[in-house]
Amino acid sequence: MSLLRVTRSSGHLSAVCRLPARSISTTSILLVPSNEGNKPPTPMIDLEDKSLPIPIYKEKKNEPLQLQKSRLLYQSRKRGMLENGLLLSTFAAKHLESMDAKQTKLYDQLINMPTNDWDIFYWATGVKPTPAEYDNEIMALLKDHVKNANREKRICQPNLY
Repeated sequence: MSLLRVTRSSGHLSAVCRLPARSISTTSILLVPSNEGNKPPTPMIDLEDKSLPIPIYKEKKNEPLQLQKSRLLYQSRKRGMLENGLLLSTFAAKHLESMDAKQTKLYDQLINMPTNDWDIFYWATGVKPTPAEYDNEIMALLKDHVKNANREKRICQPNLY
């Protein structure tokens, strides 16, 4: 690996490195200063081609049902895109507490297994067909929720408690 350039901006060190000959991409490494005494900066790698694989979701074994529901309530609110944050947080507030263990597991798989939140949004709104592995009673409930037959205002996420 050969170092091409090191720069400092806004208190951060940035180094651009060339990978070995077998790799055709260039990698930027951003060194973030640590807030913990004399520890060295933490490197953060940003590949230009964004080809890092998304980690495979690992099902949480033996998680108590109430803890699972609490986790899913939080995950429903923090989606990374406003559209799903609003849809899933209002859905979870309305339906999650009454779900049994099987339904909770299906909801867990629905919001954690797909690698793209836009897929969930498109399936729920009917823009794209729902794949067979996600076409279940929870998806049917979510699609019904999206139709908003009662014309509820859903312009912000519901309060947690």
